[in-house]
Amino acid sequence: MASSVMATMGAPLSYRPSSVEGLHRNRAASSVRLPRRSSAFTVRAEGGINPDVRKDEQKVVDSVVVSELAKPLTAYCRCWRSGTFPLCDGSHVKHNKATGDNVGPLLVKK
Repeated sequence: MASSVMATMGAPLSYRPSSVEGLHRNRAASSVRLPRRSSAFTVRAEGGINPDVRKDEQKVVDSVVVSELAKPLTAYCRCWRSGTFPLCDGSHVKHNKATGDNVGPLLVKK
């Protein structure tokens, strides 16, 4: 899975057998130290993420009191395409087919 995420983002992946050879050769050793590598990376969206939801606001923020929810399970939009934002209306299905994305709703249980 990590390789598919990295490949999608265009980040190169490399595998160096030398970094784990000591692990295979020294199984009797009580501890094996492998070289540490930094695996931090930043993902940035190109262009805007929010196409047209409440664009007049500086920042779109919604808060919900779980005990006040009417239904035992409520779906909230995470794709920014819902016509009933912040509630999910299933618009992510069309978005996923068009873009190859895999976004789905946030499900809040009461």
